[in-house]
Amino acid sequence: MSKRVEIGKTGLFVNPVGLGTNAVGGHNLFPNLNDETGKEIVRTAINNGIDFLDTAFIYGPGRSEELIGEVLKETGTRQEIVLATKGAHKFLDGKVVVDNNPNFLKETVENSLRRLQTDYIDLFYIHFPDDTTPKEEAIGSLFRLKEEGKIRAIGVSNFTLEQLKEGNQDGYIDVLQSGYNLLKREAENDLIPYTSEHNISFIPYFPLASGLLTGKFDKNSTFEDGRSKNPLFQGEAFGRNLEKVEQLRQIANDKNVAVSNIVLAWYLTQDTIDVIIPGAKKPEQVLDNIKTLEVQLSQQEIRKIDQIFQ
Repeated sequence: MSKRVEIGKTGLFVNPVGLGTNAVGGHNLFPNLNDETGKEIVRTAINNGIDFLDTAFIYGPGRSEELIGEVLKETGTRQEIVLATKGAHKFLDGKVVVDNNPNFLKETVENSLRRLQTDYIDLFYIHFPDDTTPKEEAIGSLFRLKEEGKIRAIGVSNFTLEQLKEGNQDGYIDVLQSGYNLLKREAENDLIPYTSEHNISFIPYFPLASGLLTGKFDKNSTFEDGRSKNPLFQGEAFGRNLEKVEQLRQIANDKNVAVSNIVLAWYLTQDTIDVIIPGAKKPEQVLDNIKTLEVQLSQQEIRKIDQIFQ
């Protein structure tokens, strides 16, 4: 297994390949999920050296946290696992609304603790910003929960640069989770320079661009799901993106790994990215993701990949 890395300045040390669990109990996100398969995905991760799990209240809603809590209890592995979850959503009159109010965040953390069957959360994120709560107040409430030992590190997700700066006035933010991949690199213009400067760990979500960066599609592939509306998958852009991905195949073949492993390994060479959290819908995909740890990219290969996706 690979060496463990610290997530930014958190004091949390993990295997750099974690597991994103939106397909574990995320019945509101994916059709036809099976809870037993979801639990098997988590067991497979834990049994193969993955010790960083990323979940959220809205996966399920609540179900992903419950299933992970059950597996951690059954395997007795809570102490070995670094557990990240996110909150900010609530249901009002059947609608989902986002709330960063300090009292609501405290309640959200308490509810996550109960579902996860634990008395502390290693990394708690505000999942989305709301429009009204001053961000330093929201972060301040998490800092108090940290002082109480309920959470060990503070994260935010989907914040703009302005919101990040506002929330980080006291330097309390440890992690930013935001959309970033080789085909969508806007974060390099604003968020990544800020996180780099302030020793905030940047964790990319959608690292494989909804599967487009896996090398498993060709120009005849069709999509029944949300991907059909994603600009990356449409028309000429889709063709151009596939051509870029094809250029990675030679590097992947030379190293006897999948294209996705090359992509994931490239992120880990970036300055402010300490860990990655690719998802999995099947236990086998967890094992595929772990192979990323075997990949050593040369400086020349790192530059070449950067240039292909400029």
